[in-house]
Amino acid sequence: MSDTIQSDRAAVDSHQAAKGALPQEAAPRTKRKLLLSLLGAAVVISAAAYSAYYYTDARFYQSTDDAYVSGNLVQLTPQVSGTVVAVNADDTQIVKAGDPVVTLDSADAKVALGNAEATLGQTVREVSSLYVNNDFYAASIAQRESDLARANSDLQRRLAVENTGAVSAEDVSHARDAVKSAQASLDAMRQQAEANHVLTDRTSVEQHPNVQAAASKVRDAYLSYARNTLPAPVTGYVARRSVQVGQRVAPGTPLMAIVPLDGVWVDANFKEGQLRRMRIGQPVTLTADVYGSSVKYHGRVVGFSAGTGSAFAVLPAQNATGNWIKVVQRLPARIQLDPRELQQHPLRIGLSMDVEVQTRDESGTQLAAAINTSYRTDVFEQYGAQADAEIAKVIADNMPIVPIVPIVPIAAPRTAAKRDQAQLHGAGERLSG
Repeated sequence: MSDTIQSDRAAVDSHQAAKGALPQEAAPRTKRKLLLSLLGAAVVISAAAYSAYYYTDARFYQSTDDAYVSGNLVQLTPQVSGTVVAVNADDTQIVKAGDPVVTLDSADAKVALGNAEATLGQTVREVSSLYVNNDFYAASIAQRESDLARANSDLQRRLAVENTGAVSAEDVSHARDAVKSAQASLDAMRQQAEANHVLTDRTSVEQHPNVQAAASKVRDAYLSYARNTLPAPVTGYVARRSVQVGQRVAPGTPLMAIVPLDGVWVDANFKEGQLRRMRIGQPVTLTADVYGSSVKYHGRVVGFSAGTGSAFAVLPAQNATGNWIKVVQRLPARIQLDPRELQQHPLRIGLSMDVEVQTRDESGTQLAAAINTSYRTDVFEQYGAQADAEIAKVIADNMPIVPIVPIVPIAAPRTAAKRDQAQLHGAGERLSG
């Protein structure tokens, strides 16, 4: 009996304990549902916020870390062959445009220049003598005309008294021969004067073809002499120097490279899908690994490459195979940097960059409309000016002390000769009559 009472009491206790545990277990379940609801709401709100952010701002940006600094590598190469006697710059040093960087032995070129200058001086003196001969021939013609006039006068006097017997027929014949001889001498002198005028008319000593030909040889020799000094074509930093003193170099041999770091740019390689909205002129924000994210560069897209990197590779990829797998291609985009920011934080060629392009403004084009870039140097133009100055000095040193006054060409020498022949013919007709 006691066992039955104890079992009933245990059943009642367990039933009461079960009734008290139901409210305690329902509370955590309600809290869990509340947390899950809050989490779901947060996820929905976050997704909505991100969607709004993406459609209003984030989708207008394209970024890549496959970008590197590029620039011009200006090669320093000789234009003449020679032996290197001096190298005035080394790697990492800066050189200014026009500074003599490499010097070659110029002994042979100096000798050739001296010979060319001597030939030019001799030519100037010979041409000057042609102009002096114009005066000589003019005076000789005047003398021959005087001789012809005297011979004609003697013939006329003899013809006037021939019928009186005062002169013999032999004297008249000698007088006629004297006229013919004087006329022939005058014609020959006029021909010589005309030939000399052909060499001097419509030109001067400085512009004479013979002088110009000799001056061209001086100019060629001077350029060969001056080119033994190699100036820096641009202002920049020396890199990849390979020239050594005593080395024999030939025209076109690369001696060193000069890098103008004030004109570097960034080549950013974007995937094909990123180029859909990219246009020339869009703003770009960049960071360099060498300075970190605290230093930001600003620039603009100035152009796109005409082909992908794989298309311009030395060994292009061959995709015509049975197990072909598509590989996303990248196209280089050139980005021009702000010169002021570049001056404050200089970059070197080959450094890595992170690039972000804002593509909101799509008014630009994907292909450049016109060529607007020009690279040039004027350090070699001084050679031509120096050569012209040297030629002018040689010509001035060999010109006559007395200025040469151009002589007016003899007017129609053949007409004058025909006039004299007509006078002689008329005298002969009067004699025969």
